[in-house]
Amino acid sequence: MEHAAQVKRLVEAKQQRYVELANEIWSYAEMRYSEYRSAELHAALLEEEGFRVTRGVAGLPTAFVAEAGSGGPLVGFLGEYDALAGLSQESGALVCVPAADGVNTNGHGCGHHLLGAGAHLAAVAARDYFAANNIDATVRFYGCPAEEAAAGKTFMARAGLFDDLDVALSWHPSVANSVFMNATLANVQAYFRFHGKAAHAALAPHLGRSALDAAELMNIGVNYLREHMPDQARVHFAYINSGGISTNVVPVLAELLYTVRAPRSEEARDLFERVKQIAAGAALMTGTRLEIVFDKACSNVLHNDALDQVLDRNMRALGGFDVSDRDVEFARQIQQTISSDDFENSARHFAAALRDPRPIVTDIQPYRADMVRPVTGSTDVGDVTWVVPTTQCLTSCFAWGTGFHSWQMVSQGKATLAHRGMLLAAQTLAATAVDLVGQPDVLRAAKVELDEKRGRKPYDCPIPPEVLPPPARTQATA
Repeated sequence: MEHAAQVKRLVEAKQQRYVELANEIWSYAEMRYSEYRSAELHAALLEEEGFRVTRGVAGLPTAFVAEAGSGGPLVGFLGEYDALAGLSQESGALVCVPAADGVNTNGHGCGHHLLGAGAHLAAVAARDYFAANNIDATVRFYGCPAEEAAAGKTFMARAGLFDDLDVALSWHPSVANSVFMNATLANVQAYFRFHGKAAHAALAPHLGRSALDAAELMNIGVNYLREHMPDQARVHFAYINSGGISTNVVPVLAELLYTVRAPRSEEARDLFERVKQIAAGAALMTGTRLEIVFDKACSNVLHNDALDQVLDRNMRALGGFDVSDRDVEFARQIQQTISSDDFENSARHFAAALRDPRPIVTDIQPYRADMVRPVTGSTDVGDVTWVVPTTQCLTSCFAWGTGFHSWQMVSQGKATLAHRGMLLAAQTLAATAVDLVGQPDVLRAAKVELDEKRGRKPYDCPIPPEVLPPPARTQATA
């Protein structure tokens, strides 16, 4: 596959700048909807590369779209750059230790600094290939904020930003190299606020109405619901406000954040309605007032075999990558901090054939359409897959067995292995884009497959039209 070799050379010619981009964004570690420096760094570099950039799309200040080329198929690359709270970590450390500055407590525990930089480089390499070979094609890079528990892409999908794409391409840093074959869960997330009546807890308890009692009763009710949920459904909650710190005041306000997950969007919506009914019952039992604030939702991923086969073929043409003895030794040292359960989880979710705790997986794992593996996480890429045919890959950026959202993942985020995996992803996505632009029959087959998997129905955004994106919501209530 000559195009793969040429794409590889194009990626290698610019790789150092994108390694630096990933490292810089790792150091920013900005949370959802606050990725101002990360988004601007991406956007400015794309403008330097000649892309036309539109900032602040879909009502999201840290979302943008960059486009280059003209005519031909329209190929989209999805990038992310948000971090996770509470995962500040020294780079290269072999123990859990927060970064020395002590100010930013966030960390890139899911590798989105690599994800965004790799997809960005893929878009530039694809554009360079099309220009060098006089091929009509349009390349678009999407700067997507707030993937972590916030569904930035779902708001972007609702705004129609992916509607005109012929294909979308993405990837995720992982512990093995393969087509992304994991099933994901749709979800709905909302705040449940109980408003009570304050009173002196000793002098006049009968006059009070405890918002905290309502929150507690809601949680108890949801626990009883768990017996009657679909097997793969998940419900999680966190206290946002537990009613204050004074024991002698009947709590006037308590607030919970709930995430409801299920295999498909309609199942998640149905389960969310049952959770709402439990909350209403808790309010009724305690004489409190319930306020529900819908936060976000995302759809499950629809895999596209027509596209996955092309991505798999290109990844195999590129091959895995070499690692140094130093890479292997660092990975082995990281593995000594990892539990046997994490090794088992890696085998279950990312490479079922691999159960030996090898330090680094460099080869390409097998792909078959019937090899979709179970996973209980969610991603807003799911909404893109319902709008446009989409394919994704995973690449080895971390030691085998590394758990996602862990300090070990943050520690490895600037290591040589992380960069090798990122560059393989950039090469794979760019080569797949080039391959697909030359195969209009495959693009048509991919669209037919998507239509069949949607049940020949249009995309139905799981976020109601009246729900504003969180940044706009904050401004509206300020």
